[in-house]
Amino acid sequence: MQPSEPVRLLVVDDEPHIADLVATVARYEGWQAVTAGSGKAALTQAAEFGPDIVVLDLMLPDLDGFTVLDRLRENGSAVPVVFLTAKDATADRIAGLTRGGDDYLVKPFSVEELMARLRAVLRRSTGVAHQAAARGAVLRVGDLTLDEDTREVRRGDGPPAELTPTEYELLRYLMRRSPSVLTKAQILDHVWEYDFGGRSNVVELVISHLRRKVDAGDGEPLIHTVRGVGYVVRQVNR
Repeated sequence: MQPSEPVRLLVVDDEPHIADLVATVARYEGWQAVTAGSGKAALTQAAEFGPDIVVLDLMLPDLDGFTVLDRLRENGSAVPVVFLTAKDATADRIAGLTRGGDDYLVKPFSVEELMARLRAVLRRSTGVAHQAAARGAVLRVGDLTLDEDTREVRRGDGPPAELTPTEYELLRYLMRRSPSVLTKAQILDHVWEYDFGGRSNVVELVISHLRRKVDAGDGEPLIHTVRGVGYVVRQVNR
């Protein structure tokens, strides 16, 4: 997506009034928006429309939202996905983020909040919100490197870690501020860039996923929890 081009949004929901409402609001903001009422239709639209971001309901009449996301990834699409769910259950949130979703919103929801979250996810996935920051930098903490140009994250000589835009932006923020300890409130303000309604446990979920991808090898763990304060990326054994 080039800065001058309108955002292409795919809204997937089997309730037409919800899908049409979200699409209408998006078009009012100058976006291009199409809808799909089933998982199979969503995959077809994704292939033909080439969305920049997807709103994806978990409960669909054929394929569920997780299966649709899996198929998108299998087809090579890294498009950011925001899940809609009627269940405010921790298991759903963990599953959605673990499977590669970038955010979630529980029904019923306000369209204004959904649009705010979509804009925040787009900023994280394209880096638009942080163009004023230094470009071309390679951040290093121990043997962990993050290249801000290529967006590659590695431990030592290992393969690049496959991070979602949210995971990347969170790790980038922690590394840029290392060795400072950052609170959940600071992380929410910087990474999510909107009021998360007190659901700060989303930070814990994304930190957990980062640890699996960044600290899973034989090297020294670099992502640490400072009890009662927040999180930090730093070397402990020097």
